[in-house]
Amino acid sequence: MKETLNKLINHDILPKEEAKKILVNIAKGDYNTSQIAAFLTVYMMRSVTTEELEGFRDALLELCLAVDLSDYNPIDLCGTGGDGKDTFNISTLASFVTAGAGIKVTKHGNYGVSSKCGSSNVMEFLGIKFSNEKEFLEKSIDQAGICVLHAPLFHPAMKNVAPIRRELAVKTFFNMLGPMVNPAFPKNQIVGVFNLELARMYGYLYQNTDKNFTVLHALDGYDEISLTCNTKTISNTSEGLLRPSDFGVELVKQSEIVGGESIEESAQIFLDILQGRGTEAQNNVVCANAGIAIATVEHISPKAGFEKAKESLLNGNGLKTLKKLQELSRN
Repeated sequence: MKETLNKLINHDILPKEEAKKILVNIAKGDYNTSQIAAFLTVYMMRSVTTEELEGFRDALLELCLAVDLSDYNPIDLCGTGGDGKDTFNISTLASFVTAGAGIKVTKHGNYGVSSKCGSSNVMEFLGIKFSNEKEFLEKSIDQAGICVLHAPLFHPAMKNVAPIRRELAVKTFFNMLGPMVNPAFPKNQIVGVFNLELARMYGYLYQNTDKNFTVLHALDGYDEISLTCNTKTISNTSEGLLRPSDFGVELVKQSEIVGGESIEESAQIFLDILQGRGTEAQNNVVCANAGIAIATVEHISPKAGFEKAKESLLNGNGLKTLKKLQELSRN
């Protein structure tokens, strides 16, 4: 590691294979916590390259506990986090609304590191069982339309990094990797990223796969469609800008989509929206993100996807999905 750190301090770039090897060695416990923290810190000071990110991704995918759910042709809706916006759990809510619209979802998530409340924090609070048993996951996606893949259960190799990330409490390149390393290897993917540079890197890396994807970045910094401004999109078929008017809605204010100050508050916002007590701004943001997921899978317009998402939310199908997953988690 000393040699690698010296390289990085001298602004050298790691080849893909070397980047992959470093992460494998971290997983094996070859380095101490100070060395790992120093390695992570380098990438807070300079951008990770596409080649390095690809190497890190390949290492995590090689080391993960994979689960084959390809028969369901699922989609994952996942943001990198790290945008510093502290919104409510938009992509997780959008996942339940998407599942309520009949699209199978494999939701990859984790506890919040750089945010107050991550996807897994809310899911755990609401009584969702975390499991890596294929039988339970298949039952969940078959009967509820969604299964929750809690990252630590599928990436045990990263146990050496988790406490360091918690202590640092800022975004690292692991934020960038999260959406890329879903252990179900879904062929459909919605990824929200925190800057344009990362959007282009994701677009480049995903173009070299067989994924059906849409990468999202709101131009004012959100790692999802925020409806506070236009959103940059990169997909396997096109690149462009999404405007709120494309969904038939108005701009929203940033203050209208903030999250709770605690896990309890965040969970209450989550339930309020699914139970039909969300504000117009909250509902529209959730349905815009779910709508793009639906549109990506079904190859329809964003507006048509949005309308399907709105129907799923307002008819209570997203809530039924949550209740079914809670029921399966208890049994």
